[in-house]
Amino acid sequence: MGSFSVWHWLIVLAVVLLLFGGGGKIPKLMKDMGSGINAFKKGLKEEEKKKAEAESETPKAIKSDEATTADASSSESESETEKKAANG
Repeated sequence: MGSFSVWHWLIVLAVVLLLFGGGGKIPKLMKDMGSGINAFKKGLKEEEKKKAEAESETPKAIKSDEATTADASSSESESETEKKAANG
């Protein structure tokens, strides 16, 4: 329990090399991580834009013949009702 195993020492060595390895490795890692996040956000915005364009380009549905004949028959019945009301 008191001693570290080989894996523990390798992890400690990796952390020490990462922190004190020189050459500004941590700032480079953070810069790469930030640019990756920005690229991800840009990709999401482009995807939303493409989706919105696709939705606006979809053609509108044309009313079926049944709906237009029903509208025509209802307007005819209304005009007949108006004529009957006018004639008494």
